[in-house]
Amino acid sequence: MKIDPAAKPFTAMAAVPTVIAALARRPRTTAALGLLTAGVTLFFRDPDRTPDRTPVADPDVVLAPADGIVMHVGEPQPGIAPPGDWQQVSIFLSLLDVHMNRSPYGGRVIDVTHTPGRFLAAYRAESATKNERSEIIVERVVAGRPRRVVYRQLVGQLARRIVTRIEPGDEVATGERMGLMKFGSRMDVFVPPEVQLEVTKGKRAIGGETVLGRFPAADAS
Repeated sequence: MKIDPAAKPFTAMAAVPTVIAALARRPRTTAALGLLTAGVTLFFRDPDRTPDRTPVADPDVVLAPADGIVMHVGEPQPGIAPPGDWQQVSIFLSLLDVHMNRSPYGGRVIDVTHTPGRFLAAYRAESATKNERSEIIVERVVAGRPRRVVYRQLVGQLARRIVTRIEPGDEVATGERMGLMKFGSRMDVFVPPEVQLEVTKGKRAIGGETVLGRFPAADAS
């Protein structure tokens, strides 16, 4: 299984007490700590998804940016959306979920903004405006018309660092890896009103696989 390079320092720290227990000839303690080390490493697992094998050719589809439970769908929660008219889909990532993040929509990265903040529980609505976060704006021109999708990486109580591996000017594909969040978090996706949402609250989303919604087909708009 592929492990993201960001795991290295965390695996190393978790392995220290395991090695000490082994040197002290404490087999049970060594086994327990070894499982903890393995768990920390597996948090950074990075499985391939369909877009890694076959580029997403459909310019209308918006995919889930992360694994987790859909906690909000529809009208934006008060005070959370960027300026303008949007629909909001929010996904909560537990400690057991894959934390690799993917771009929900392909296009040119217009802006990446990192905002320091607090570490409230990611499932709380106010976390979207008070927690540390990165906001990414992607724009794509389809049939001569610009489309914008905005998405945010938000830390939670345990997540203490956001990794964003794209920057303004980059071209990203739908479903392409773009970063990760360390230890429990949330992702918000904002799409225009014309996007037909295809997920419901409580649904389990798979990053790069689950369709969040679709823009109207260019030849039908």
